[in-house]
Amino acid sequence: MDALTLFGFFAVSAMLVFYALEERSPVYILAFAGACGLASLYGFLQGAWPFGVGEAIWSVVAFNRWRRK
Repeated sequence: MDALTLFGFFAVSAMLVFYALEERSPVYILAFAGACGLASLYGFLQGAWPFGVGEAIWSVVAFNRWRRK
C-alpha cells in the first residue's frame, strides 16, 4: 500500500466517521467538510478527476450547512 492509497483511505474513513457524528455537534459538520476536501484532493492526485470534483462539491455543501448552524 503506497502513501497515496493510505491518504485516500484516511480521507474517506474520516468522511464516514464525521458524517455519522454530524447530529452531535456542528463541529462535526465542519470536520466532514474538511474530510471531503481531503478526499477531493485524493481524487485529483489519483487522477480520478470526476471523484475530485464531486467531493469538492460535497465539501462546499457541507461547509454551507455548517455556516447555517
